[in-house]
Amino acid sequence: MIAKHTFGRTGHSSTRVILGAAAFAQVTQAETDATLESVLSFGINHVDVAASYGEAEIRLGSWISKHGKSFFLATKTDERTAVGAREQIRRSLERLCIDQVDLLQLHNLVDPQEWETALGPGGALEAAIEAREQGLVRFIGVTGHGLTAAAMHRQALDRFDFDSVLLPLNYVMTQNEHYRREFWDLVSLCQSRNVAVQTIKSIVHRPWGEDTPDRATWYQPLEDQGDIDQAVHWVLGHEGLFLNSVGDIQVLPKVLDAADRFQTPPTDKDMQMQVARLGMQPLFT
Repeated sequence: MIAKHTFGRTGHSSTRVILGAAAFAQVTQAETDATLESVLSFGINHVDVAASYGEAEIRLGSWISKHGKSFFLATKTDERTAVGAREQIRRSLERLCIDQVDLLQLHNLVDPQEWETALGPGGALEAAIEAREQGLVRFIGVTGHGLTAAAMHRQALDRFDFDSVLLPLNYVMTQNEHYRREFWDLVSLCQSRNVAVQTIKSIVHRPWGEDTPDRATWYQPLEDQGDIDQAVHWVLGHEGLFLNSVGDIQVLPKVLDAADRFQTPPTDKDMQMQVARLGMQPLFT
């Protein structure tokens, strides 16, 4: 079974791999149900979705309406104003068939202007706090993509006491010295405040080329089981970090299998050899 760790100050003992429900954005209900059955067999007890993930909230809501909510459930709002966020939170609860979400996250908050709007007067954060006071939300987090995510999250924690952060991490990204330093500075701050740290993009191989195939992920993922093992084990080798799984139900079983077998992380030399052998490239530049 996949190991668990306390998810920051929430007190929830979450599996270190969190199901990234972006994988359900464009699949059928039958595919969703079958995938959830498989995921739950690995002991996964934490699911992350977003209002902007296509039909994902609806797919999860259908499951929950039949089977109940047996997992810690997070969703996200990408609205920047309180008015917009209030409506989106209400809609998410309806789509998910629940009265309360465990974690509401401000989605991809890295653009400086959007950041100021969302965290300022009349911003989305006001709606999130209001929802928490009303019992619609238990905890509040912030997420981000790109090379500025760590620095922006650090600023966000200075503005508000978020319960969790989410941002990219893979071996190739840590070869960017600036990002590596900012990432681990953020982790240190989060650990001192008992803020959960979630990571995404663990199995990026490279960006798609000009002819992007019709695939669920907007980047080319690793697909060989051995390569996925190495990438997943490298992330899990950093104690206390959570890994949000891939947004492709075809690749997902390999990520879960890798996490289920994790014992020791690969060495830096192992990772360097993988990067060279596969020609791995950074997703964010």
